[in-house]
Amino acid sequence: MPSLDGKIVAITGASGGIGEATARLLAQRGAAVVLSARRSDRIDAIAQDIREQGGRAATCVVDVTKAEDLRRLVSTAVDQYGRIDVLVNNAGIAPISPLADLDTEGWSAMIDVNLRGTLNGIAAALPAFREQGSGHLVSIVSVAGLSVSPSMAVYAATKNAVRTVHEGLRKESTDGVMRTTAISPGYIRTDLADSMADPHVREQTRKNMDAMGIPPAAVARAVAFAIEQPADVEIGEINVRPTVQA
Repeated sequence: MPSLDGKIVAITGASGGIGEATARLLAQRGAAVVLSARRSDRIDAIAQDIREQGGRAATCVVDVTKAEDLRRLVSTAVDQYGRIDVLVNNAGIAPISPLADLDTEGWSAMIDVNLRGTLNGIAAALPAFREQGSGHLVSIVSVAGLSVSPSMAVYAATKNAVRTVHEGLRKESTDGVMRTTAISPGYIRTDLADSMADPHVREQTRKNMDAMGIPPAAVARAVAFAIEQPADVEIGEINVRPTVQA
């Protein structure tokens, strides 16, 4: 099994789903992980479990809409382990509904968490990456941005914005200092549907997840694959979806 020994990885949205699965897998493969989320009790429990299994894990309470919280996450990684090699921007919400519902609060929340949260992560990590001479930004995007479905216009827009930012950052980082990877999941069995505002959309999404969803570990393996590549190899984008998903 590939080893990630020595890698220091900070992960947002690590209290469950893809973030938790990623933290557990990377720790199993030798990385030191810093779990962050708004729920301190949950990330503390996960980190304790990782340590009891012989892994290295620290925690940091983070609201990704607050730039200072992301700076504190990077500082926690550096203080605890001496550096930060990878930032996994995983935190995201999906209070999706038809545009005609005019859920402007939901639109703003998705922009703040999905897009601004990623930008806050970049702003916090980039100086550390530059100072170290290396770094890797991994962001969890979505296949929703590749084929826009009804009720998902704003959600897809935020994810496509992150994809665009990644491409711009890649072109600005051809000096070999930083790598970028955007990973787009399809239906994954997580609690993302809980944040969906429209009850019909929420119920349909849960049914789809139950019917065809794959485990969060599938995305975690994609993250590990991108990270473990040699320094001269960049995995720019990966799509991870169930084989039965259209």
